[in-house]
Amino acid sequence: MNRLTSLLLVLMTPFFLFAQGSVSGSVSDANTGDALAGANVVVEGTTMGAAADANGSFTINDVSAGTYTVTASMIGYASQSQNVNVSGSVTVNFNLETSALELSALEVLASRAGENTPVAYTNISKADMEVRLGSQDIPMILNTTPSVYATQQGGGAGDARINVRGFNQRNVAVMINGVPQNDMENGWVYWSNWDGVGDATSSIQMQRGLSAVNLATPSIGGTMNIITDPTALKAGGKFKQEFGAGGFLKSTLNYNTGLIADKFAVSSTIVRKTGDGIIDQTWTDAWAYYFGASFAMNETNRFELYAIGAPQRHGQNLYKQNIANYDQDFAKDVDGFDTDAFADGAQFEHEAGRFFNQNAAPVSSSYKGKQYWYMYGERETDRYDPDYLSERENYFHKPLINLNHYLTINDQMRLSSILYWSGGSGGGTGTYGSVKRLPAIDGNAWYSSSPWVWDWDAEIAENSDNVDSTWSDNENRSTGILRNSINRQSTIGAISKLNYDMNDALKLQFGVDWRTAGIEHAREVRDLLGGDYYVDYIDDNNGEDADGNNLGKMRKLGDIIAYHNETTVDWIGFFGQGNFVSGPLSVYGMAGWSSIKYTYQDHFTVADKVIEADAISTMQFKGGALYNLSESLSFFANGGLVEKAPIMDNVIDVDGYVATDPANEQFISFEGGANYRLGNYAVKVNAYSTDWIDRNLTKSVTTGQGSSGDTDIIYLTGVNQKHTGLEIELSAQLMDMLRLDAAISLGTWKFEGDAEGKYTAYTDSGTVQTDYAYALDGLFVGDMPQTSYVLGATVTPITGFRAQLLFNMYDDNYSDWSPDAREYDSTDPTDTPDTEQVWSAPGYSKMDLHLYYDLPIQLGSIKLQAFAHVFNLLDAVYVQDAVDNSQYNGWGGTSHDADNAEVFLGTPRYFNAGVSVRF
Repeated sequence: MNRLTSLLLVLMTPFFLFAQGSVSGSVSDANTGDALAGANVVVEGTTMGAAADANGSFTINDVSAGTYTVTASMIGYASQSQNVNVSGSVTVNFNLETSALELSALEVLASRAGENTPVAYTNISKADMEVRLGSQDIPMILNTTPSVYATQQGGGAGDARINVRGFNQRNVAVMINGVPQNDMENGWVYWSNWDGVGDATSSIQMQRGLSAVNLATPSIGGTMNIITDPTALKAGGKFKQEFGAGGFLKSTLNYNTGLIADKFAVSSTIVRKTGDGIIDQTWTDAWAYYFGASFAMNETNRFELYAIGAPQRHGQNLYKQNIANYDQDFAKDVDGFDTDAFADGAQFEHEAGRFFNQNAAPVSSSYKGKQYWYMYGERETDRYDPDYLSERENYFHKPLINLNHYLTINDQMRLSSILYWSGGSGGGTGTYGSVKRLPAIDGNAWYSSSPWVWDWDAEIAENSDNVDSTWSDNENRSTGILRNSINRQSTIGAISKLNYDMNDALKLQFGVDWRTAGIEHAREVRDLLGGDYYVDYIDDNNGEDADGNNLGKMRKLGDIIAYHNETTVDWIGFFGQGNFVSGPLSVYGMAGWSSIKYTYQDHFTVADKVIEADAISTMQFKGGALYNLSESLSFFANGGLVEKAPIMDNVIDVDGYVATDPANEQFISFEGGANYRLGNYAVKVNAYSTDWIDRNLTKSVTTGQGSSGDTDIIYLTGVNQKHTGLEIELSAQLMDMLRLDAAISLGTWKFEGDAEGKYTAYTDSGTVQTDYAYALDGLFVGDMPQTSYVLGATVTPITGFRAQLLFNMYDDNYSDWSPDAREYDSTDPTDTPDTEQVWSAPGYSKMDLHLYYDLPIQLGSIKLQAFAHVFNLLDAVYVQDAVDNSQYNGWGGTSHDADNAEVFLGTPRYFNAGVSVRF
């Protein structure tokens, strides 16, 4: 018997040696229980592994019998390992802890939505950022989200913009770590201020519609909620080196101390970025930094400190062009474009190409004139490129510092507070006075041919030989110069939220939001273009002659010209919110009150007095409910009435006039939807309707196509809009290695009624305002396609490798309306307004490819990743931004068609690639 047993063991040994099994299980968030799709699971010491699917499940087949260490990892979470003995099918589940210290408290302070929040939202994880962003401006990552449209406009670094549900970013609340970032005067967001923030972002949540944010923010289109990297539990870091088209180079270094003495941790990141730009002369010269620290003083008190900023300079491309200026072959294929526009001798005969930038032109390197600009301190420097001169440059540094405090009062009460400061210094540049140009067609005036370019050398030659004895017998007077439009600001604010859990079902929150800002606006002499001084006639302090004319004053490099004013904005808000959860039902409601007060002081008036407007109060009411019909299916609805105070320029105008009864904007919104998940499939569907009443609308009118290269502004009131739409999100894990994601957006957005407006022109003789009416009734709201489809395919054929192909398709891309065609005198019955519909740009599609690979090379604790991105993979030519009926780039009168529009084309194909070293 023993011999038989021994014989059988000998015969069966090969089967034991070569027996194979499998390792399967799931990966989830230890705190929330949510599945961690895309988590990597590997069998240590082998090349075997798998990526978790949409449900967090994984299976690793063909594992030889034996004992192994299996490790699960995901960006933003601490890796976890378990020992398993494989002799068949083995199940092992992982519950990963976030690698951060108490991130959930910051998410609550930032009003993040969760699974039971009855609003439409999409989360973008750090893993998504690393796979898809490719050092684009942050809004570009959201183009996979329903009803979100982001473009890079003219291609300058930080010049991106984002629209949500047809509303531009003045009306999309942007928050970083719970602090509102929209400009307190006009609501705009300048993404160049946050260049590099993407490298320190932990996650982004895009809440569409009124959102669950309880601060009185301009969340009409939605709320973009950014959380930066918190401090990490374990010591380590990352170095990332990127390179790309247009001479792009970027280096990023991050280091985390890990938890020190169980109480303290620090995280820091520094970024250096340079490049020539994809579009001509859209160069960038930037730094970015991030610092985070966490201190657990005791069991009930914890402090966090965050500092973030991005000092930068970059060349801009701000002038849209006629389609034929970029690509005549493309123009031929656009319906309604008259090809006579670029026939021999015609206005658009000369094609400049898709990389054309009208804001920059060659200049002789022999010109050594200094440029003045102020960001870190007063500076006189050489221009960025000795062979080129950029009319439009942006330079700014806006640091943000947060001190957060989390206090646990008792088991039922918690107090979370932020004290923050945000400064800022910098500005943008342009021409001032009369600067010479070169026409595209020799012998014709600049306005009869396109595209014209700046003739810097001719202007420098004229200014260098222009002695005007009225002002000086030996110095040359400049007739045209470059100017800075500066903005120096300081904002201090505090947000505090008290959470009280009345019982397991009902939770209350009460809060206060206080902010105060001081802002200085002025223009300065940046470059005298060969002369020694410029004469400015704007400042009333110059004095007047006998006829009442301004006497003027000689201005040198760095002197203030055109305008100089200071404003203050004071804000206080209070809110209360209740959340009730019982079984399958979740309900929330909130009410808020806020007050804003403006002051204005014009230093170019003799009186130089502070003009103060009365405080303006606003209210907001929001509510919603979600019902889980089953584990797979839930329904939600929300609605609200929100008031928004008018922007400063519609309360106190440039002449110091205070509006007697400025109307608050109102928006009324309703939304309903359903969420369904079954196995590897998920669907989200929602419909919305938003009425915007008495909207204040600010429109910039670029007059650089005219004689002075400037930007005028129109302040409109009484604008009414109605936005309705349907949004669908789908995801399917078709197999272990293939995932599909899709988003569909169908919108109808229109103006209702006409509007009143003040056209504000900045001229050499001062600021001039003219009242007009604007014919808007029935026009489609432009500046964003009303129909969009997104399809993404992600494949993970081998462990650690991910390839993602994104396909975006857009239609009903109505152009933004042009004020020139729509303005009329409402008091003159003979002045007939133009009511023709705006031009609709051609629908288009584009593809992006993203590759990410965890290299199978590990040196101790050092891990390597390689990545690559190809944007606009097929080099599609398409219109991404358009303005209807251009005053300067149109052909054939006032018709609203393709040859009268001015546009930005999408950026031609380009790439970004690099390697990361984690240690």
